[in-house]
Amino acid sequence: MHAAVEHNGLIFVGGHAATDISLGMKEQTQQICVKLDGVLAECGSDKTQLVSARIYLSDMTKKEEMNEAWLEWLDGDDLPSRATIGVADLGDPKRLIEVVVVAARN
Repeated sequence: MHAAVEHNGLIFVGGHAATDISLGMKEQTQQICVKLDGVLAECGSDKTQLVSARIYLSDMTKKEEMNEAWLEWLDGDDLPSRATIGVADLGDPKRLIEVVVVAARN
């Protein structure tokens, strides 16, 4: 599987989760954001080009922790469209979040 594919100038980044799932929601989100920076850079884009995001949370009571890290990472007014979806299972009970994004190419 590819981390991302490009079509017609859009980069579709597959689901990313934290490497260290022993961390809390905010820290897992921060790890994912670092991973997304790398994948987007490899594809000729960056977080300022995000068009949309789907964020899957296994515990919606921790949504504000995710929001804090997400907004710190984006640090701007031009935010992508976003859906935050509560799910029952992300493959491991300690995995709290998975993120899928679409970005335009720079």
